[in-house]
Amino acid sequence: MTSYPRDMTGYGPTPPDAQWPNGARIAVQIVLNYEEGGENNILHGDAASEAFLSEIVGAAAWPGQRHWNMESIYEYGARAGFWRLHRLLKNIPLTVYGVATALARAPEQVAAMQEAGWEIASHGLKWIEHKDMSEQEERSQIRDAIALHTEVTGAPPVGWYTGRCSMNTVRLASDEGDFQYISDSYADDLPYWIKIGGRDQLIVPYTLDCNDMRFATPQGFNSGDQFESYLRDSFDVLYQEGGRMLSIGLHCRLIGRPGRAAALKRMLDYMAGHHGVWFATRQQIAEHWAKTHPAPLELKPSELGHDQFVADFGSVFENSAWVAEAAAPERGPSFDTATGVHALLVRQFRKASDDQRLAVLNAHPDLAGKLAQAQRLTSDSTSEQASAGLDMLTDDERTIFSKLNGEYTQKFGFPFIIAVRDHTKSSILAQFQERLSNSKSREFTEACKQVERIASLRLKDKFK
Repeated sequence: MTSYPRDMTGYGPTPPDAQWPNGARIAVQIVLNYEEGGENNILHGDAASEAFLSEIVGAAAWPGQRHWNMESIYEYGARAGFWRLHRLLKNIPLTVYGVATALARAPEQVAAMQEAGWEIASHGLKWIEHKDMSEQEERSQIRDAIALHTEVTGAPPVGWYTGRCSMNTVRLASDEGDFQYISDSYADDLPYWIKIGGRDQLIVPYTLDCNDMRFATPQGFNSGDQFESYLRDSFDVLYQEGGRMLSIGLHCRLIGRPGRAAALKRMLDYMAGHHGVWFATRQQIAEHWAKTHPAPLELKPSELGHDQFVADFGSVFENSAWVAEAAAPERGPSFDTATGVHALLVRQFRKASDDQRLAVLNAHPDLAGKLAQAQRLTSDSTSEQASAGLDMLTDDERTIFSKLNGEYTQKFGFPFIIAVRDHTKSSILAQFQERLSNSKSREFTEACKQVERIASLRLKDKFK
C-alpha cells in the first residue's frame, strides 16, 4: 500500500460546532445555477449540441448540429424560469452559480440578481465537460471566466464551482482565483479546509441529492412533491442534529417550471416556519467559517516530509523508529488523526516477523526497574510509570517488583509490558502475577497487544 490521497475521515464522529450566527441550528444555502446561454452549442464554438439536464432525459449530443428543442428548453430557463424564481426568492439570500458566457448574454437577469443582493459566484466560462480538457486549456478557461465575470458583474467572483469538472479543477481554481471558497465537492455537510500547493483553501461543499437536476435524470424526481418530500426529510435530519448546512441546488429551466415551483414555495414556507434557520449565501458561510474555524496552523501527518514524520512518531513504539519508517510511505489524509496514525503504525508492527516484534518488546524497560531508578527512561515511559505511582514505591514494593521482573523475564525472554495508564499500582501487580501463568506464545500475544495500547495512548497525547 502507498499513500492514498483521498480523505475518508473528515471530521469523524465529532464534527465541529458550526456556531452559526445568532445561535441558528441550521444554515440553509440555496444555489441558483444560471447556465442558459453557456451550454454546448455550435453557435458558441462547441462541437455538438447540449445533452445534459433538460426535459429530454437521455438526450444525445448532435455533432456539428444545432438542436432546436434543446435550445428552446434552455431558453425557457432564461426567459420564464428565471423570472418566476426571482419573484419567489428575491428576498432570500442565495448564491448564483453563473456561467460567465451565460451571464454575458443576460443583462436583465444580472441586473435583477444584483438588485436582489444575491451573490454571483463563477460557474466557469462555459457549461461544458472538463474531464478530458488539458490542464493548460482548463487553466486558460478559468482565467477567461474570471475576466468575463468581472466585466459583466463589475467585480471578480469570490466563489467557484465548475460542476462538470476534471481532476485538476480544484487545484487550478485555487491557483488562479484566490477564491474565498471552492464548491467542487460533495464530501461533507460542513465547510472544510484543504491544503493546495502550501495554501489553505476553504471548501464549501455542494449537493447533487437536494438538487432539482434529479428531475432530469433516471430514477430522479418525477413530481414536485417528491422533491419537496426529500428536501423536507433532509432539512428535518440536519435541523435535529444541529450545526449543519443544507445545500439546495436549483436550475432555472427545471425548478422554474410552474409544476415544480409550487413545491419549492411550500418548502421555503416550511423551513421559514422553524426557529433558528439561517438563510445565507455561500460567501456568508465561507466568511463565517474562516472567522470561526480558521485553517489549522499545525501540519497534519500527511503533510509532513518523510524524515519529519519519523522524527515525530518514531518514539511511539518504544525505541523502535523502524515502525514509523515503514509506515511513512502509506500516510494520507484519511490517517491524519490519532486513530489513523495508530492504524498505520500497528499494521507495520503486526506484519513484522516475530524477531522484529520481540525486539520491540525488549526495547521496553522493566517496570520500576534499574533504568527507572537511574532516570534513564524515555520521557514517555517516565510519565507513564509515574501515572501509576511506580516512581514512588516503598522499599517493600520495589522488592516485589524486582522479584516479579526477574521471574517474568527469565520465563518469557522479554520484560513485562502493560499499559500502566489503564491501571493502578495494585492492579498492575495483580496482572503481573496472573500473566506469569501464561504460556510463552500466549504471553507474547498479550505483550504485543499491550504495546499497541501504549502506542494508542501516546498518540492521543500527541493529538490533544
